[in-house]
Amino acid sequence: MYLSEKQKAMHIKPLATVLYFMALILGISTNAQKKSFTVNQDRLEHRIFDLANFGLQKNGETERVAFSDADIAAREWVIQTMKSLGLTVTVDVAGNIIGKRQGSDTSKKPISFGSHIDRVPHGGNYDGCVGSMAALEVMEVLKENKVKTKHPLEVIVFPNEEGGVMGSRAMSGNLSTTAFGVVNSTGFSMGEGIMRLGGDTTRIMEAIRKKGSMAAFLELHIEQGGILEKEGLNIGVVEGIVGLKWWDVTFTGFANHAGTTPMDARQDALLAAAKFIVAVNEVTNSFEGSQVGTVGRIKAEPGAPNVIPGNVVASLEIRDLSSQVIENVFQAIQAKAKEISTDSSVEIKFNPLDTTADPALTDQGIQKEIENSAKDLGLTFKYMPSGAGHDAQDMARIAPTGMIFVPSKGGISHSPKEFTSAKDMANGANVLLNTILVLDKKLD
Repeated sequence: MYLSEKQKAMHIKPLATVLYFMALILGISTNAQKKSFTVNQDRLEHRIFDLANFGLQKNGETERVAFSDADIAAREWVIQTMKSLGLTVTVDVAGNIIGKRQGSDTSKKPISFGSHIDRVPHGGNYDGCVGSMAALEVMEVLKENKVKTKHPLEVIVFPNEEGGVMGSRAMSGNLSTTAFGVVNSTGFSMGEGIMRLGGDTTRIMEAIRKKGSMAAFLELHIEQGGILEKEGLNIGVVEGIVGLKWWDVTFTGFANHAGTTPMDARQDALLAAAKFIVAVNEVTNSFEGSQVGTVGRIKAEPGAPNVIPGNVVASLEIRDLSSQVIENVFQAIQAKAKEISTDSSVEIKFNPLDTTADPALTDQGIQKEIENSAKDLGLTFKYMPSGAGHDAQDMARIAPTGMIFVPSKGGISHSPKEFTSAKDMANGANVLLNTILVLDKKLD
Protein backbone atom coordinates (compact mmCIF):
# COMPACT_ATOMS: atom_id res chain seq x y z
CA MET A 1 0.00 0.00 0.00
CA TYR A 2 1.35 3.40 -1.02
CA LEU A 3 0.79 6.47 1.20
CA SER A 4 0.65 10.06 0.08
CA GLU A 5 3.06 12.59 1.67
CA LYS A 6 0.20 13.97 3.77
CA GLN A 7 -0.71 10.46 4.95
CA LYS A 8 2.94 9.73 5.81
CA ALA A 9 3.16 12.89 7.92
CA MET A 10 -0.03 11.94 9.77
CA HIS A 11 1.51 8.55 10.66
CA ILE A 12 5.00 9.85 11.50
CA LYS A 13 3.98 12.55 14.02
CA PRO A 14 2.14 10.19 16.37
CA LEU A 15 5.00 7.69 16.05
CA ALA A 16 7.58 10.31 16.97
CA THR A 17 5.56 11.31 19.98
CA VAL A 18 5.28 7.72 21.16
CA LEU A 19 9.04 7.15 20.69
CA TYR A 20 9.86 10.34 22.59
CA PHE A 21 7.85 9.33 25.64
CA MET A 22 9.20 5.77 25.45
CA ALA A 23 12.71 7.21 25.54
CA LEU A 24 11.88 9.21 28.63
CA ILE A 25 10.36 6.19 30.36
CA LEU A 26 13.24 3.89 29.47
CA GLY A 27 15.88 6.47 30.39
CA ILE A 28 17.23 6.77 26.85
CA SER A 29 19.04 10.10 26.29
CA THR A 30 17.19 12.68 24.26
CA ASN A 31 18.69 15.69 22.55
CA ALA A 32 17.72 17.81 25.55
CA GLN A 33 19.54 15.42 27.86
CA LYS A 34 22.62 15.47 25.63
CA LYS A 35 22.83 19.23 25.84
CA SER A 36 26.34 20.44 26.57
CA PHE A 37 26.57 23.18 29.16
CA THR A 38 28.87 26.16 28.91
CA VAL A 39 29.82 28.84 31.37
CA ASN A 40 28.77 32.46 31.07
CA GLN A 41 31.97 34.24 30.03
CA ASP A 42 30.76 37.75 30.90
CA ARG A 43 29.49 36.69 34.31
CA LEU A 44 32.79 35.00 35.10
CA GLU A 45 34.77 38.11 34.15
CA HIS A 46 32.44 40.36 36.15
CA ARG A 47 33.03 38.25 39.24
CA ILE A 48 36.78 38.67 38.76
CA PHE A 49 36.24 42.44 38.63
CA ASP A 50 33.89 42.37 41.64
CA LEU A 51 36.47 40.46 43.66
CA ALA A 52 39.15 42.99 42.66
CA ASN A 53 37.16 45.71 44.45
CA PHE A 54 38.10 44.22 47.80
CA GLY A 55 41.31 46.01 48.70
CA LEU A 56 41.11 48.44 45.77
CA GLN A 57 43.62 51.31 46.15
CA LYS A 58 43.55 54.87 44.83
CA ASN A 59 46.11 53.94 42.16
CA GLY A 60 43.72 51.33 40.75
CA GLU A 61 45.63 48.36 42.12
CA THR A 62 44.29 45.89 44.67
CA GLU A 63 46.00 44.88 47.91
CA ARG A 64 44.51 41.78 49.52
CA VAL A 65 47.12 39.89 51.50
CA ALA A 66 45.82 37.04 53.67
CA PHE A 67 44.34 38.04 57.05
CA SER A 68 43.92 41.70 56.02
CA ASP A 69 40.58 43.49 56.38
CA ALA A 70 40.21 43.31 52.59
CA ASP A 71 40.76 39.55 52.66
CA ILE A 72 38.14 39.10 55.37
CA ALA A 73 35.62 41.23 53.45
CA ALA A 74 36.28 39.32 50.22
CA ARG A 75 35.79 36.01 52.03
CA GLU A 76 32.42 37.17 53.36
CA TRP A 77 31.41 38.12 49.80
CA VAL A 78 32.41 34.64 48.61
CA ILE A 79 30.38 33.03 51.40
CA GLN A 80 27.29 35.08 50.52
CA THR A 81 27.73 34.26 46.82
CA MET A 82 27.92 30.55 47.63
CA LYS A 83 24.73 30.79 49.69
CA SER A 84 22.94 32.56 46.82
CA LEU A 85 23.81 29.56 44.64
CA GLY A 86 22.10 27.23 47.08
CA LEU A 87 25.32 25.82 48.56
CA THR A 88 25.66 24.77 52.17
CA VAL A 89 28.60 26.81 53.46
CA THR A 90 30.97 26.01 56.30
CA VAL A 91 34.31 27.45 57.43
CA ASP A 92 36.57 24.81 58.95
CA VAL A 93 39.01 25.33 61.83
CA ALA A 94 41.83 26.25 59.40
CA GLY A 95 39.73 28.93 57.68
CA ASN A 96 38.90 26.94 54.54
CA ILE A 97 35.59 28.10 53.00
CA ILE A 98 33.64 25.06 51.79
CA GLY A 99 30.47 25.37 49.71
CA LYS A 100 28.71 22.04 49.23
CA ARG A 101 26.05 20.92 46.73
CA GLN A 102 24.39 17.61 47.53
CA GLY A 103 24.48 14.75 45.03
CA SER A 104 21.76 12.22 44.28
CA ASP A 105 23.76 9.30 45.71
CA THR A 106 24.53 9.72 49.41
CA SER A 107 27.12 6.93 49.26
CA LYS A 108 29.37 8.90 46.88
CA LYS A 109 32.43 10.85 47.98
CA PRO A 110 32.61 14.51 46.99
CA ILE A 111 34.27 15.87 43.88
CA SER A 112 36.00 19.01 45.13
CA PHE A 113 37.43 21.96 43.21
CA GLY A 114 38.61 25.49 43.90
CA SER A 115 41.63 27.68 44.59
CA HIS A 116 42.40 30.82 46.65
CA ILE A 117 41.62 34.55 46.65
CA ASP A 118 44.46 35.98 48.79
CA ARG A 119 47.25 37.77 46.96
CA VAL A 120 50.90 38.62 47.26
CA PRO A 121 51.68 42.28 48.03
CA HIS A 122 51.35 44.29 44.80
CA GLY A 123 49.91 41.25 43.05
CA GLY A 124 47.35 40.87 40.28
CA ASN A 125 43.66 40.02 39.92
CA TYR A 126 43.97 36.54 38.42
CA ASP A 127 46.34 34.34 40.43
CA GLY A 128 44.07 31.96 42.38
CA CYS A 129 41.06 34.17 41.73
CA VAL A 130 40.34 32.64 38.31
CA GLY A 131 40.09 29.15 39.80
CA SER A 132 37.88 30.30 42.67
CA MET A 133 35.52 32.37 40.52
CA ALA A 134 35.36 29.64 37.86
CA ALA A 135 34.34 27.18 40.58
CA LEU A 136 31.44 29.46 41.54
CA GLU A 137 30.51 29.79 37.87
CA VAL A 138 30.43 26.00 37.46
CA MET A 139 28.02 25.76 40.38
CA GLU A 140 25.80 28.47 38.91
CA VAL A 141 25.65 26.77 35.50
CA LEU A 142 24.63 23.49 37.12
CA LYS A 143 21.94 25.28 39.14
CA GLU A 144 20.60 27.15 36.10
CA ASN A 145 20.32 23.96 34.07
CA LYS A 146 18.94 21.91 36.97
CA VAL A 147 21.74 19.37 36.61
CA LYS A 148 21.86 16.84 39.44
CA THR A 149 25.17 15.05 39.87
CA LYS A 150 25.54 11.72 41.60
CA HIS A 151 28.49 12.92 43.66
CA PRO A 152 28.28 15.81 46.07
CA LEU A 153 30.27 18.77 44.75
CA GLU A 154 32.43 21.05 46.90
CA VAL A 155 33.89 24.45 46.11
CA ILE A 156 36.87 25.05 48.40
CA VAL A 157 38.43 28.49 48.76
CA PHE A 158 41.71 27.99 50.59
CA PRO A 159 43.11 30.74 52.85
CA ASN A 160 46.66 32.12 52.84
CA GLU A 161 47.90 30.20 49.82
CA GLU A 162 50.48 32.88 49.11
CA GLY A 163 51.81 32.84 52.67
CA GLY A 164 52.38 29.10 52.92
CA VAL A 165 49.49 27.18 51.27
CA MET A 166 48.01 27.20 54.78
CA GLY A 167 44.49 25.94 54.20
CA SER A 168 45.35 23.06 51.89
CA ARG A 169 48.25 22.00 54.11
CA ALA A 170 45.92 21.91 57.09
CA MET A 171 43.39 19.86 55.14
CA SER A 172 46.06 17.38 54.03
CA GLY A 173 47.47 17.10 57.56
CA ASN A 174 50.72 18.77 56.58
CA LEU A 175 50.49 22.06 58.53
CA SER A 176 52.78 21.98 61.55
CA THR A 177 52.03 24.08 64.59
CA THR A 178 55.49 25.64 64.26
CA ALA A 179 54.12 27.48 61.20
CA PHE A 180 51.70 29.40 63.42
CA GLY A 181 54.49 31.79 64.38
CA VAL A 182 55.30 32.81 60.79
CA VAL A 183 54.36 36.46 60.28
CA ASN A 184 53.12 37.70 56.89
CA SER A 185 53.23 41.18 55.42
CA THR A 186 50.03 42.26 57.24
CA GLY A 187 51.88 41.83 60.53
CA PHE A 188 49.71 38.93 61.67
CA SER A 189 51.20 35.55 62.45
CA MET A 190 49.66 32.52 60.80
CA GLY A 191 48.13 31.49 64.11
CA GLU A 192 46.60 34.94 64.61
CA GLY A 193 45.39 34.89 61.02
CA ILE A 194 43.59 31.58 61.42
CA MET A 195 41.70 33.01 64.38
CA ARG A 196 40.87 36.21 62.43
CA LEU A 197 39.34 34.09 59.66
CA GLY A 198 37.05 32.27 62.07
CA GLY A 199 39.27 29.23 62.55
CA ASP A 200 40.67 27.73 65.72
CA THR A 201 44.34 26.84 66.12
CA THR A 202 43.60 24.71 69.18
CA ARG A 203 41.50 22.35 67.04
CA ILE A 204 43.56 22.45 63.84
CA MET A 205 43.63 18.65 63.55
CA GLU A 206 39.88 18.73 62.86
CA ALA A 207 40.60 20.29 59.45
CA ILE A 208 42.33 17.12 58.25
CA ARG A 209 40.60 15.10 55.53
CA LYS A 210 41.53 11.44 55.42
CA LYS A 211 43.25 10.11 52.33
CA GLY A 212 40.59 8.73 50.00
CA SER A 213 37.78 10.82 51.49
CA MET A 214 37.39 12.74 48.21
CA ALA A 215 36.57 11.22 44.86
CA ALA A 216 38.75 13.85 43.16
CA PHE A 217 40.12 17.37 43.47
CA LEU A 218 40.51 19.82 40.57
CA GLU A 219 42.13 23.25 40.40
CA LEU A 220 41.95 25.73 37.54
CA HIS A 221 44.76 28.29 37.57
CA ILE A 222 46.53 30.77 35.35
CA GLU A 223 49.81 29.37 34.05
CA GLN A 224 51.94 32.16 35.57
CA GLY A 225 54.37 31.60 32.73
CA GLY A 226 54.52 32.34 29.02
CA ILE A 227 54.56 28.89 27.43
CA LEU A 228 50.88 28.57 26.46
CA GLU A 229 50.75 32.10 25.04
CA LYS A 230 54.05 31.66 23.17
CA GLU A 231 52.88 28.40 21.58
CA GLY A 232 49.36 29.69 20.88
CA LEU A 233 47.67 27.02 23.02
CA ASN A 234 44.45 27.23 25.03
CA ILE A 235 44.90 24.72 27.85
CA GLY A 236 47.70 23.26 29.92
CA VAL A 237 47.15 19.74 31.26
CA VAL A 238 49.31 19.80 34.37
CA GLU A 239 51.34 16.62 34.86
CA GLY A 240 52.44 17.58 38.34
CA ILE A 241 53.67 20.35 40.57
CA VAL A 242 57.39 20.50 41.00
CA GLY A 243 59.14 19.81 44.26
CA LEU A 244 61.65 22.30 45.57
CA LYS A 245 64.55 22.38 47.99
CA TRP A 246 66.32 25.37 49.49
CA TRP A 247 69.78 25.78 50.96
CA ASP A 248 71.72 28.62 52.50
CA VAL A 249 75.23 28.44 51.06
CA THR A 250 77.93 30.01 53.25
CA PHE A 251 81.26 31.20 51.83
CA THR A 252 83.93 31.84 54.46
CA GLY A 253 87.08 33.63 53.30
CA PHE A 254 89.13 36.30 55.03
CA ALA A 255 88.22 39.98 55.30
CA ASN A 256 91.22 42.19 54.59
CA HIS A 257 92.23 45.64 53.36
CA ALA A 258 91.23 46.07 49.73
CA GLY A 259 94.10 48.48 49.01
CA THR A 260 97.01 46.61 50.54
CA THR A 261 96.20 42.94 49.87
CA PRO A 262 97.63 41.70 46.53
CA MET A 263 95.18 40.05 44.14
CA ASP A 264 96.97 36.69 44.37
CA ALA A 265 96.87 36.70 48.19
CA ARG A 266 93.15 37.19 48.68
CA GLN A 267 90.51 34.86 50.12
CA ASP A 268 87.57 36.73 48.58
CA ALA A 269 84.33 35.14 49.65
CA LEU A 270 82.27 37.25 47.25
CA LEU A 271 84.42 36.29 44.27
CA ALA A 272 83.96 32.61 45.15
CA ALA A 273 80.20 33.22 45.48
CA ALA A 274 80.13 34.88 42.06
CA LYS A 275 81.82 31.85 40.49
CA PHE A 276 79.33 29.63 42.33
CA ILE A 277 76.34 31.55 40.94
CA VAL A 278 77.64 31.08 37.40
CA ALA A 279 78.25 27.39 38.14
CA VAL A 280 74.65 26.90 39.34
CA ASN A 281 73.39 28.15 35.99
CA GLU A 282 75.85 26.05 33.98
CA VAL A 283 75.33 22.83 35.97
CA THR A 284 71.52 23.09 35.93
CA ASN A 285 71.54 23.60 32.16
CA SER A 286 73.84 20.60 31.68
CA PHE A 287 70.97 18.22 32.55
CA GLU A 288 68.25 17.38 30.06
CA GLY A 289 64.78 18.25 31.27
CA SER A 290 62.87 21.19 32.74
CA GLN A 291 64.65 21.43 36.11
CA VAL A 292 65.59 24.90 37.35
CA GLY A 293 68.30 26.13 39.72
CA THR A 294 68.34 29.64 41.14
CA VAL A 295 70.41 31.88 43.39
CA GLY A 296 67.98 34.62 44.35
CA ARG A 297 69.55 36.18 47.42
CA ILE A 298 73.07 37.13 48.45
CA LYS A 299 74.54 38.98 51.42
CA ALA A 300 78.21 39.99 51.71
CA GLU A 301 80.00 41.07 54.86
CA PRO A 302 81.39 43.35 56.08
CA GLY A 303 79.88 45.19 53.12
CA ALA A 304 82.37 48.06 52.82
CA PRO A 305 83.85 49.21 49.48
CA ASN A 306 87.41 49.11 50.82
CA VAL A 307 87.23 45.68 52.49
CA ILE A 308 87.57 42.30 50.77
CA PRO A 309 84.40 40.37 51.69
CA GLY A 310 85.21 37.70 54.23
CA ASN A 311 81.78 36.12 54.53
CA VAL A 312 78.91 35.62 52.09
CA VAL A 313 75.59 33.83 52.46
CA ALA A 314 73.70 32.99 49.24
CA SER A 315 70.50 31.08 48.65
CA LEU A 316 70.15 28.04 46.41
CA GLU A 317 66.84 26.69 45.15
CA ILE A 318 66.35 23.65 42.87
CA ARG A 319 62.96 22.61 41.44
CA ASP A 320 61.82 19.62 39.37
CA LEU A 321 59.00 17.09 39.10
CA SER A 322 61.45 14.40 40.23
CA SER A 323 63.06 14.32 43.69
CA GLN A 324 65.86 12.26 42.18
CA VAL A 325 66.60 14.92 39.56
CA ILE A 326 66.71 17.56 42.30
CA GLU A 327 69.22 15.42 44.19
CA ASN A 328 71.31 14.76 41.04
CA VAL A 329 71.50 18.48 40.23
CA PHE A 330 72.43 19.31 43.82
CA GLN A 331 75.22 16.71 43.89
CA ALA A 332 76.66 18.15 40.67
CA ILE A 333 76.49 21.70 42.06
CA GLN A 334 78.13 20.53 45.28
CA ALA A 335 80.97 18.93 43.32
CA LYS A 336 81.54 22.16 41.40
CA ALA A 337 81.51 24.09 44.69
CA LYS A 338 84.36 21.92 45.99
CA GLU A 339 86.45 22.90 42.96
CA ILE A 340 85.72 26.60 43.55
CA SER A 341 86.55 26.21 47.24
CA THR A 342 89.93 24.65 46.48
CA ASP A 343 90.85 27.21 43.81
CA SER A 344 89.86 30.24 45.92
CA SER A 345 90.85 29.05 49.43
CA VAL A 346 87.28 29.84 50.55
CA GLU A 347 85.29 27.36 52.60
CA ILE A 348 81.83 26.57 51.18
CA LYS A 349 79.11 24.93 53.26
CA PHE A 350 75.51 23.97 52.36
CA ASN A 351 72.83 24.32 55.03
CA PRO A 352 69.49 22.70 54.01
CA LEU A 353 66.41 24.71 55.00
CA ASP A 354 62.99 23.53 56.12
CA THR A 355 61.32 25.33 53.21
CA THR A 356 60.96 22.28 51.00
CA ALA A 357 58.12 20.64 49.09
CA ASP A 358 57.97 17.21 47.54
CA PRO A 359 56.90 16.87 43.91
CA ALA A 360 53.18 16.16 43.53
CA LEU A 361 52.14 14.26 40.41
CA THR A 362 48.57 14.67 39.22
CA ASP A 363 46.34 11.68 38.54
CA GLN A 364 46.89 10.29 35.03
CA GLY A 365 43.23 9.32 34.63
CA ILE A 366 42.12 12.86 35.44
CA GLN A 367 44.82 14.22 33.11
CA LYS A 368 43.23 12.20 30.31
CA GLU A 369 39.73 13.46 31.07
CA ILE A 370 41.01 17.07 31.04
CA GLU A 371 42.59 16.35 27.64
CA ASN A 372 39.34 14.80 26.35
CA SER A 373 37.31 17.76 27.59
CA ALA A 374 39.66 20.17 25.81
CA LYS A 375 39.36 18.14 22.60
CA ASP A 376 35.55 18.01 22.83
CA LEU A 377 35.51 21.80 23.15
CA GLY A 378 37.84 22.23 20.17
CA LEU A 379 40.62 23.65 22.33
CA THR A 380 44.35 23.14 21.84
CA PHE A 381 46.41 21.84 24.74
CA LYS A 382 49.72 20.47 25.93
CA TYR A 383 50.96 18.46 28.90
CA MET A 384 53.24 20.49 31.13
CA PRO A 385 54.60 20.74 34.69
CA SER A 386 53.75 23.50 37.11
CA GLY A 387 56.87 25.33 38.21
CA ALA A 388 54.99 27.14 40.99
CA GLY A 389 53.42 25.68 44.10
CA HIS A 390 49.63 25.48 44.42
CA ASP A 391 46.96 24.19 46.77
CA ALA A 392 46.63 21.19 44.44
CA GLN A 393 50.10 20.13 45.55
CA ASP A 394 48.88 19.33 49.04
CA MET A 395 45.49 18.05 47.93
CA ALA A 396 47.29 15.44 45.82
CA ARG A 397 48.37 13.85 49.10
CA ILE A 398 44.78 12.91 49.94
CA ALA A 399 42.85 12.74 46.65
CA PRO A 400 43.27 11.97 42.94
CA THR A 401 44.07 15.46 41.67
CA GLY A 402 43.98 17.27 38.36
CA MET A 403 45.06 20.76 37.40
CA ILE A 404 44.14 22.94 34.42
CA PHE A 405 46.21 25.90 33.20
CA VAL A 406 45.06 28.82 31.07
CA PRO A 407 47.41 31.38 29.45
CA SER A 408 48.96 34.31 31.28
CA LYS A 409 49.57 37.31 29.03
CA GLY A 410 53.28 37.89 28.65
CA GLY A 411 53.98 35.20 31.23
CA ILE A 412 53.50 37.87 33.92
CA SER A 413 52.27 36.98 37.42
CA HIS A 414 52.54 38.32 40.97
CA SER A 415 52.28 41.75 39.40
CA PRO A 416 49.52 44.33 38.83
CA LYS A 417 50.12 43.67 35.11
CA GLU A 418 49.01 40.05 35.47
CA PHE A 419 46.22 39.37 32.92
CA THR A 420 44.22 36.50 31.47
CA SER A 421 41.52 37.24 28.89
CA ALA A 422 37.84 36.53 29.51
CA LYS A 423 37.88 34.03 26.67
CA ASP A 424 40.82 32.11 28.14
CA MET A 425 39.17 32.10 31.56
CA ALA A 426 35.94 30.77 30.05
CA ASN A 427 37.85 28.10 28.11
CA GLY A 428 39.40 26.86 31.32
CA ALA A 429 36.09 27.01 33.21
CA ASN A 430 34.38 24.99 30.47
CA VAL A 431 37.11 22.35 30.64
CA LEU A 432 36.66 22.28 34.42
CA LEU A 433 32.87 21.94 34.09
CA ASN A 434 33.04 19.17 31.49
CA THR A 435 35.71 17.27 33.39
CA ILE A 436 33.63 17.37 36.59
CA LEU A 437 30.57 16.01 34.76
CA VAL A 438 32.60 13.18 33.19
CA LEU A 439 34.24 12.27 36.50
CA ASP A 440 30.81 12.26 38.13
CA LYS A 441 29.79 9.46 35.77
CA LYS A 442 33.01 7.48 35.91
CA LEU A 443 34.20 7.65 39.50
CA ASP A 444 32.91 5.51 42.35
